[in-house]
Amino acid sequence: MTANPTSPTVVRNPDAGSWVGVYTEIGTVLAPYSGESTKDRTNLVDFTIAQAGGRHPILLGNLAQTAQAATGGRFQLGIALGARDLMRQVIGVAPDQQVAHLREFLTALRPLLDTGDVDFAGDLVTARTPVPSAVPGARPAPPILVAAMGPKALRVAGELADGTLPYLAGPKTLADFLVPTLIEAADAVGRPRPRVVALVPGVVTDNVSETRARAYREMEFYESVPSYRAVLAREGVERAGDLAVIGSAEQLTEQIHRYFEAGATEVVVCQTEFAGTDDQLRTRQLLGELSRESGVPAP
Repeated sequence: MTANPTSPTVVRNPDAGSWVGVYTEIGTVLAPYSGESTKDRTNLVDFTIAQAGGRHPILLGNLAQTAQAATGGRFQLGIALGARDLMRQVIGVAPDQQVAHLREFLTALRPLLDTGDVDFAGDLVTARTPVPSAVPGARPAPPILVAAMGPKALRVAGELADGTLPYLAGPKTLADFLVPTLIEAADAVGRPRPRVVALVPGVVTDNVSETRARAYREMEFYESVPSYRAVLAREGVERAGDLAVIGSAEQLTEQIHRYFEAGATEVVVCQTEFAGTDDQLRTRQLLGELSRESGVPAP
């Protein structure tokens, strides 16, 4: 993950339950509805994605705890490795050992979120809290989701994080590569099955050609990143913009189901602004309609 797609709309896998819609400042959330999970799951709506490179786990952990307290326990922390060339342009440096750095970063971050304290010294990351740094109200600890695409990063995510946030990983990539790799890594260390939160650019619009052209322009950057080029090859497409779901409400709904069938536990429909504000609203209304059809009122 190298950029933070805007205007997300989150859809959670509706297996064994109905869909519930919740609108917040960052989008509309659809979550599974079942008796014991309704209260806990319908408000999982506030999240951010931060690059590990150029940040320290203590500082990021303190920010995440503050966000968790401020949102009443609804915050989710996304961690991205970042594209090396972009990081060099933006902050002047990029870790040479990105996966090793990610492993140590998460190893230091987890106890900080769980307890407010950390005492860790690795080869690339050192993190020691001089005084207790737990933030009141920041419980439970926010989940950590890693925007991993390559096999090594996915294994780290499966071992140390709560799931992954793949961007542009299509259904074939999820089913044939990403989900099996992630689950195998989690199983090897006895962790629960990780979440797979697929970030999918999409919008309901009648203006398909112009919107697709914009997607090609704005997503072209990813075609220069090796991990994303591998995804494009697996999906059998030439352009990153080909993975954006642009078209009718039926097409978007069908694609969401395809991602679930491929192993996604949630789908984040992002970059809904590609066709303008009117169609962005249409996209959000689609998810609202799914919610109403479920017969479950939004909180």
